[in-house]
Amino acid sequence: MTDVLGDNLTTSQLGFGGMALTPVYGDADPAESLATLDHALDIGVTFIDTANVYGGGANEELISKVVAKRRSEVTLATKFGISGNPAAGERATRGDRAYVLQCVDESLGRLNTDVIDLYYLHRLDPNTPIEETVGAMAELVAAGKVRHLGLSEVTADELLRAQAIHPIAAVQSEWSIWSRDVEAKVVPTAAELGVGFVPYSPLGRGFLTGTVDATTLGKNDFRRQIPRFADGAIDTNQAAVDTVRSVADAVGATPAQVSLAWLRYKGEQFGLSVVPIPGTRRAKRIDENVASLSVVLDTAQLATLDGVAASVAGARSSDATWVSSGRE
Repeated sequence: MTDVLGDNLTTSQLGFGGMALTPVYGDADPAESLATLDHALDIGVTFIDTANVYGGGANEELISKVVAKRRSEVTLATKFGISGNPAAGERATRGDRAYVLQCVDESLGRLNTDVIDLYYLHRLDPNTPIEETVGAMAELVAAGKVRHLGLSEVTADELLRAQAIHPIAAVQSEWSIWSRDVEAKVVPTAAELGVGFVPYSPLGRGFLTGTVDATTLGKNDFRRQIPRFADGAIDTNQAAVDTVRSVADAVGATPAQVSLAWLRYKGEQFGLSVVPIPGTRRAKRIDENVASLSVVLDTAQLATLDGVAASVAGARSSDATWVSSGRE
């Protein structure tokens, strides 16, 4: 159950998005979170993704408890570059060399490891040339602190400029049945360069699973900041869930499994490695996600799913420049 991203980075075919283990979607139980991480490794989901900004470092510290006892099993990814708190609407970024060197040491300490397998620039700093940021990240590879480099929410041009400085293993951006803007430029460029793609929120921040009632989200739930979850959009977007569910019923799968399988087929279509990183707090959801690897969709079903995004209401971010499509 392995895949190969760019720069010969081998990962599991599905990864695990650690942000869900931080209370951005409501309260999280640390004991349950650790049990879920252990279960993920037990069944072969070994690509674990976190970031220094999740929980102000608490997410890295939580994941370190599993890393400490099972480091050899884990392909460990973390990120830097967001200096504010996105959950509170703060979108400050930094990418200068001094900050790169500071952040990696802080993450290594919180993760209690001596090397990070994949180190991402979480968001571009508009005041620092990407060449400077990636150049500093390349120093980390030379120093043995990082094995591979990644970029999150970059445009095709930014990816090309970064690749000219150092091989990029992966681009991480939102990509799902209801978020397809990356297919216009970023995905084709990644395929051309041999860079892998790591879709975050492949289940539409849970909405595409059909298990989320947006009208009952807690007051601290991060999704309240996303236009697609606003009162004026959510009823319209229920149609997306209904379409996914109709295909799922036809193939004997769940909406989550169909959503992940759709991304697998998209990777084949564009000719690049695609490793989604759905997040969850519950072990049973990991079993469900892994079963998506055996879901088969025919041409008509794929066409039906391809039509969903055109009718989705609301942007995927309240700040267009925060995502790559707003800067293309």
